Amino acid sequence: MLPPKPRDPATVREEILEHGLTADRARELADALEAGCRLLEALDVLVEANRLQRDVEVERRLVRLRRDAFTQLDRSLPSPEWPPFVPEDPPGIPEGAREITAGELTPGVVRSGIQRHGSILVRGLVPPARVARLRHAIDRAFEADAATVAGRATAETRAWYDPIDIADGAIAHDWVRKGQGVFAPDSPRALHEFLETVDEIGLGRLIAAYLGERPALSVEKCTLRRADTVTQHPEWHQDGAFLGPSVRTVNAWFALSRCGRDAPGLDIMPVRLRRVLATGATGEWQTFFDWVVSAETIARELPGVPVWRPAFEPGDVILFDHLTLHRTAVSPDMPNPRYAIESWFFAPSVYPESGSTPIVV
Repeated sequence: MLPPKPRDPATVREEILEHGLTADRARELADALEAGCRLLEALDVLVEANRLQRDVEVERRLVRLRRDAFTQLDRSLPSPEWPPFVPEDPPGIPEGAREITAGELTPGVVRSGIQRHGSILVRGLVPPARVARLRHAIDRAFEADAATVAGRATAETRAWYDPIDIADGAIAHDWVRKGQGVFAPDSPRALHEFLETVDEIGLGRLIAAYLGERPALSVEKCTLRRADTVTQHPEWHQDGAFLGPSVRTVNAWFALSRCGRDAPGLDIMPVRLRRVLATGATGEWQTFFDWVVSAETIARELPGVPVWRPAFEPGDVILFDHLTLHRTAVSPDMPNPRYAIESWFFAPSVYPESGSTPIVV
């Protein structure tokens, strides 16, 4: 027996207006919209359905819908002039590293922070309750990933680990595990928790305003981390060396534990760079990584610029882009693991041509 044909979206909307929105009606509306190939609308309605009633199958479906809906984003308008115009900083703001409180965060501050200082650290942007939920999600995702690798996956673990198809998937998943990470889109429930946090703190709207369009994540560049000092690669790099210099990005790096002192953090060169620096380094990483920026290049290009190692607290978020020179901050006297989420937001109109699987925000 064939499943019933979805009703017309207008009919379902009339029913919602008449009787109110429920999870069942939201799911039915999403079904009708998706059947009519209105994927972006279906995505937004299905998110609302899951807010009304959490459902594992809805969360798994959302990951695939976010990927498929990318093709329907409007990328017909020409890209805005980039880099954008940025006014001079107000008096009293020094050069170098920029830190603000969550209440000071605006699209203009994001623009000036990244375009004039190379990055901007927002203290206390994620509320403690949300930090706790995200840390719990990371733990569950890691447990489910381990269970899947061991052949012990169950219906419950698939809520927390259900890998999406990507190019060179086996290699990519092995790579991220060795780096003590799990791709967030591979964990349907963790991705939902993360994007709900992004929405709640208003970060998605700020990034959309900065990029000039609704952003998309990348499966390969949105990573849950629970990392110690064992498998870190502390090499200076700019992500533009492999993403391409013409992309428009914001990396929102969420600290979910104290880090940079007793757990691995980030080292950043607190200066705005306008191009991708020459790459190439000697030593053990030369064979594996062609994006490393050598100490000699840094000394030549950035003489006298001090390394900035922020002391992160849980809930801090630092924003930077593909031209920011950075590396993992790690030393043997850091005994604790770092809980963090690395999330690269892209302007879809100049999305990387290869190596990235889009996820609509």
